[in-house]
Parts: sequence; C-alpha cells; structure tokens
Amino acid sequence: MWTRASAGVVPGFLLAAALVGLVSWLLPGSWESTMLVGLTVFFPLWIGVVCSAFRFSSGARAWGWLSALALSVLGLLWLLQLSGWVR
Repeated sequence: MWTRASAGVVPGFLLAAALVGLVSWLLPGSWESTMLVGLTVFFPLWIGVVCSAFRFSSGARAWGWLSALALSVLGLLWLLQLSGWVR
C-alpha cells in the first residue's frame, strides 16, 4: 500500500505538473496567461493521479507506469521546446 501511495506522490506529482505544463503551452496565448488556471487545476489532478495509483495490482507496477508516463510527457515538453513550437 505504501509503495503505491509513494508512486502516486512522487512520479504522480511530475506527471500532473507535466500535464498542466503541456496544456498551458498548447493553449493559445502566452503560457503566463494560463498559469492561474493551471495552478488551480494542478492539485485536483495530482490527487486524481494519487488515487489512480491504488488501482494498480502492485507498487512496482504503479511506479513503472506512472514513471514512464511522467517521463514521456516531460520528454514531449522538452521536444516541443527544442523544436521551437513553444517558447
């Protein structure tokens, strides 16, 4: 149980932050104008990810999937920035 909870807290935080950053960058306008909405949405999204970590059958699976999702979204953000699509 504690391994699933920690998987929701640590990589879940990164996943929620990356998703909020991705949406903030892809919305029209500057990313600064979307940050208030992003900060408002971040906490409920993070809690949702923490709760979804308990749906996995083991802590190792939760850590694996949530870490892989967080790294892939963070990698997508990095590629978007590197390609110049977002500033």
